[in-house]
Amino acid sequence: MLDWPEYRKELVSRIGDIAKLSPDTVAGYQTLSNAGKKTGTLDAKTRELIALAVAVTTRCDGCITVHTAEALKQGASHEEIAEALGVAVALNAGAALVYSARVMDAVGAYEAKPSS
Repeated sequence: MLDWPEYRKELVSRIGDIAKLSPDTVAGYQTLSNAGKKTGTLDAKTRELIALAVAVTTRCDGCITVHTAEALKQGASHEEIAEALGVAVALNAGAALVYSARVMDAVGAYEAKPSS
């Protein structure tokens, strides 16, 4: 697997390069990333656990390295992380099931209207 701390360091450096070339893009991203912190509705650990589940569903290694470090920093336990990842696994399975239903709907539509 990866050396995650080293990958995070390299990723942050590359994002710094992007910030030099397109500062408004990175500033916009940072605004979005920090928006949840301002409400105080969810604590930092909960936000990081959600971020880890989303990182898995979007298959983002950069998100995984950043939010794993932050979740641990915010006191997330291995069990809490595993539970959040379980939600991601279930969601991905659920999405596959929903799209399977869409395929079956398409099958029915094609059978009802044979192509010419």
